[in-house]
Amino acid sequence: MKIDRRSLKSLIVARVTVVLALLIAALVIQFSTTSFLRLEPFYDLILVTLVLSVIYFLLFRFNPSLRVQAYVQIVIDLILVTALVYTSGGIVGNLYFLYVFVIIAASLVISSRAAYLAAALAAILFGALADGMFYGLIPYFRADQAAAAPTLGAVLYTIFLAWTLFFVIAVLVNYLSRNLRKAWEALAAARRELEIKERQAAAGRMSALIAHEIRNPLAAISGAVQVLKSDLALDAEQARLMEIVVGESRRVSSTIDQFLHLASPARESAADIDLAEIARETVIMLRVSGGLGDGIEVRGSFEADRIPFRGNPGAFKQIFWNLTRNAIQAMPDGGTLSIDFPSNGRDALQVRFVDTGRGMTAEERARMFEPFYTRFEGGRGLGMAVVEQLVSDHRGTITVNSAPDAGTSILLNFPRSLGAANGKDDRP
Repeated sequence: MKIDRRSLKSLIVARVTVVLALLIAALVIQFSTTSFLRLEPFYDLILVTLVLSVIYFLLFRFNPSLRVQAYVQIVIDLILVTALVYTSGGIVGNLYFLYVFVIIAASLVISSRAAYLAAALAAILFGALADGMFYGLIPYFRADQAAAAPTLGAVLYTIFLAWTLFFVIAVLVNYLSRNLRKAWEALAAARRELEIKERQAAAGRMSALIAHEIRNPLAAISGAVQVLKSDLALDAEQARLMEIVVGESRRVSSTIDQFLHLASPARESAADIDLAEIARETVIMLRVSGGLGDGIEVRGSFEADRIPFRGNPGAFKQIFWNLTRNAIQAMPDGGTLSIDFPSNGRDALQVRFVDTGRGMTAEERARMFEPFYTRFEGGRGLGMAVVEQLVSDHRGTITVNSAPDAGTSILLNFPRSLGAANGKDDRP
């Protein structure tokens, strides 16, 4: 798991905050009692901790290995807590609860595994300190602490209680931090979705303006050129130039249509349609128009199936056209595109497009439905955004599996409750 820089910086700041709080508490105790308290070693530990925090901050600014630094900080913190527990009297004192903060920090900053390792090391250090002081291997910090030494039963009870506390805290914090990370991921996904919706809204406003200002004059220009081409005696060069004008007019008109689909999909009434027939028509149109390049094979169950469904005919034609074109563009050197309708019972209909093209990276998959984002030269970045909206309009979902140089699989899932023409498909 990658160490988050902000989390590690927060750990450094939190350490300084806790140490300063302990320093203030010690000063209050020192000046509010008339008896002499030997607190110089306690102040020394606080000074060492503050100096280490400065070193940690400098390493944080210039050290690229944040994981190593995080583990080193956790280990040193456990050692410093053990020293504080020792000065407070070991089991006689009451500072061993500070181990809990180090365990929490290990879980939040590093990982769940680090929290268990910190709990285990805390148990070892505290157990060794308690046993060593009880059996005289480690002298008490002050003489009055030795006078209040606990019995063996009290030592074992305290050690067992502390160990239980350490691991229970590790389990609970890991559970909470795991849910917190999921919540942050969901929030980030929602933020990305909101950004996409905002772009779609901007595209809608722009598309309305473009359609109003360009579409009608463009259609008039294209129609006039076609009339002139048929009426005039043109040489080869003039005919080619007019074909270019007509072709570019159609291309710009297609861009406007994509904008319109993205901004305001046509509200056609639902009708009984055959999705396999739509797939066949799409492939035929691409083949006739030259959209299927050499070396590209299209196959799948769509060639023989009949898939009745109730939906928007224009929307599904646009979905099939965009996904097929996208797959072809991903295979510039040729390949295979499969269009199938996997069986998924009576409640849902699935449509699957699988190509053997160049595939996508994780970043490309995350952005593929963003308006104006394209992976292809000359692309407009609208096709997949239109597909997502049209699928969503039919309460469907899109699942994408892809990896670089491993092709792409896109699975559309539509609830049949929207209405198959006869409630089931006609496949054997």
